[in-house]
Amino acid sequence: MPPRGTRAPDGHRGRERKVLNGPVGGLAAALSLLAVVLLAVGGLHGVSRLLRVSAQPLSAVPFGSGLEPAEHAVSRFHVRWYTVTMLFLAFDMEMVFMYPWTRVVSAVGPGAVIEMFVFLGILFAGVTYAWREGALRWT
Repeated sequence: MPPRGTRAPDGHRGRERKVLNGPVGGLAAALSLLAVVLLAVGGLHGVSRLLRVSAQPLSAVPFGSGLEPAEHAVSRFHVRWYTVTMLFLAFDMEMVFMYPWTRVVSAVGPGAVIEMFVFLGILFAGVTYAWREGALRWT
C-alpha cells in the first residue's frame, strides 16, 4: 500500500481496489447476464400468453381471395407449371448476373459485352426451344 497522501497505481488514494477479473468474476458476470436474459424471455412469454386472442384453432379458414376452399391447399399442379417455373428461374438468374455486369462493364471492356451477348444468346435459344416444343401453350 502506498504511503498516505500519494496515489495508488490505479489513480485512487488510500485503499487498494479489488478487481474481479479472474475466473470467478467472469463466471459471475456470465451467470448474471444469463439470468437477466432468461427473466426477459420468460417475461415476454408470459405477456404473450396473457395477450393472445384464442388458444382454439379454427376448423377451416378461407384462402385464395377469401373463397371457401374447393380442394386441399397442397393439391397437385399441372406439369406445365414446372416448365414455366424453370423459365422464370432462368430469367431471374439472368438478372442476378446482369446487375454486377453493368457495374464493371466499363472497366472490363469489350470482352464483357461479348460475354453478356453470348449469355443472352444461350437464354434466348432455351426460350425458343421451349416455345417450339409447346411448353408455353396452355390449350
